[in-house]
Amino acid sequence: MRTLRNVKCGETVSVIKLHGEGAVKRRIMDMGITKGTNIYVRKVAPLGDPVEVTVRGYELSLRKADADMIEVS
Repeated sequence: MRTLRNVKCGETVSVIKLHGEGAVKRRIMDMGITKGTNIYVRKVAPLGDPVEVTVRGYELSLRKADADMIEVS
């Protein structure tokens, strides 16, 4: 399983599935990250946290723990 946390800088991926439950999953979906959405990884901080991505035309920063819940291809 490949997650958003493992994607290299400059890659564009598509969301396959969101893992997690309840409020955490709802928060990720409220940010616009849903099944089939394309995500472009803009920057990754030196220690890997946070990850800056472009989703649906806007920039978003995600924690490693949240990025690990997003399965991509």
